[in-house]
Amino acid sequence: MKIAIAQLNPIIGDIDYNLHKIRHTLSLASSQGAKLLLFPELAICGYPPKDLLFYNSFVQKINHSLHKFAQEIPSEIQVLIGTVTPNPLAEIQGEKPLYNSAALLANGGIKELFHKRLLPTYDVFEEARYFSPGSRPNYFNINGIKIGVTICEDLWNDESFWGKKNYPSNPIEDLMEADLIINLSASPYVCGKQKIREEMLSHLARNYHKPIIYVNQVGGNDDLIFDGYSFSVSKKGEIIARAKPFAEDLIYVEYNPKEKDLSPLLPPHPLYKQEEEEIYNALVLGVKDYAYKCGFSKAVLGLSGGIDSSLVATIAVSALGKDNVLGVLMPSPYSSPHSITDAQQLAQNLGIKTEQLPIQDIMNAYDDVLYPLFKNTEFGIAEENLQSRIRGTLLMAIANKFGYLLLSTGNKSEMAVGYCTLYGDMNGGLAVIADLPKTKVYSLCKWINRNQEIIPENVLVKPPSAELKPNQKDEDTLPPYHILDDILERYIHRRQSPEEIAKAGHSPETIQKVITMIARAEFKRKQAPPGLKITDKAFGTGWKMPIASRWYK
Repeated sequence: MKIAIAQLNPIIGDIDYNLHKIRHTLSLASSQGAKLLLFPELAICGYPPKDLLFYNSFVQKINHSLHKFAQEIPSEIQVLIGTVTPNPLAEIQGEKPLYNSAALLANGGIKELFHKRLLPTYDVFEEARYFSPGSRPNYFNINGIKIGVTICEDLWNDESFWGKKNYPSNPIEDLMEADLIINLSASPYVCGKQKIREEMLSHLARNYHKPIIYVNQVGGNDDLIFDGYSFSVSKKGEIIARAKPFAEDLIYVEYNPKEKDLSPLLPPHPLYKQEEEEIYNALVLGVKDYAYKCGFSKAVLGLSGGIDSSLVATIAVSALGKDNVLGVLMPSPYSSPHSITDAQQLAQNLGIKTEQLPIQDIMNAYDDVLYPLFKNTEFGIAEENLQSRIRGTLLMAIANKFGYLLLSTGNKSEMAVGYCTLYGDMNGGLAVIADLPKTKVYSLCKWINRNQEIIPENVLVKPPSAELKPNQKDEDTLPPYHILDDILERYIHRRQSPEEIAKAGHSPETIQKVITMIARAEFKRKQAPPGLKITDKAFGTGWKMPIASRWYK
């Protein structure tokens, strides 16, 4: 039996758009002789739909569209697709009103419905807010083949792999009668996650002697990036098929009833060899989809001649094309000459248009207006930040005037400790590298330059500086970035205590300083634009910390 695995990029809430893609994929799969076509979790509405699910009209349109699409299914193929379905027992039993479901479509109708059993509520997931869990094992038969159905999290609770359980039940253990297990997913990208997925499914396949097919959503949705990478494993745990990363794809596998196993029809698409290449392609997809799905075709950003803006500009060109990216240079009296020449060289290497808007006259105007209040005070952080806020205002004006998407360029290290200016360099519609530590910014830029110099060499070697006062360097305020990033990794990602971090060789004074800065910067992060998530703990929907608190003392 030939099985088609459809890895699609939906637009959340645009059911007509999504169904157009689904119909086109059905036509292709049917023409290639597939007998079963698989789509990702919530493929009809896109994942995650969030509070759109509270609108009855939205849910009704999903179900109306599902029934209409079911009538179009040719008799020679069956379709398993992720959708939202009402919970008829919700009012009687006080449950959530919806299920996260997989619908089996065949013979012009909805043949069966299967409901997701494990509903994640950690990190970026809030599924218990909307859905009731399914309560029974999910099976269906096709041509005498018994197929078990799981949805995303249902696969992620096997004690033999993780060494613990996060939920009372393990849906895989309840599918021992299945010949084949299918998983419909919308699993967000985190750097290195595909390796874990494949290790986990290979372990499950070997442990339970079942072949498994995993079909994942692809695309950028707000701060989340979905990498796709749909794949299949044989009952021996061998990877027999793998779809492309960060792109739509349609791949096929063959199920052999005699062997009760899957066999490949084409070699698996290779994994990335370098982490930097994987991250870069993730960020490119994130920018491309955010712009497209929000209605932007062009982007603007400030070019400071620094490494962060250089990286963001390079990503933007890969995502949108060089003719659709504008770089704005805004020198002040404190800008070094090489900042301008480095920015200009970068723009020339990328082939993007630039504009130069000196800000000294605007700074003078601010000084004149504020003089009655600021007289008899020393130059300080308020005056420094005015420069950043002038630049942010100019960039927003350009974005508003011409309908550009403003990309902010702050990295994760700066966002963590608040080394950024609210209503200044934090202005923007999308924070491209907000989940990328400074040390990783450098390694990514070196990867970009692996074959030819795109980012000027001087950008990579000069000391980082905000250039808001004479001879300023980041290390005047912050620990060296290799120290800062290690502390941030241990504190934010591993949740280590100050005492545990100190065992790695960091001074207690530096650790406490960093932790205090993290806490005090929370109000800034709450007002930041969405930042593309590439790690397991990003400042975004999965970071839920109080602002008015004193836990860091």
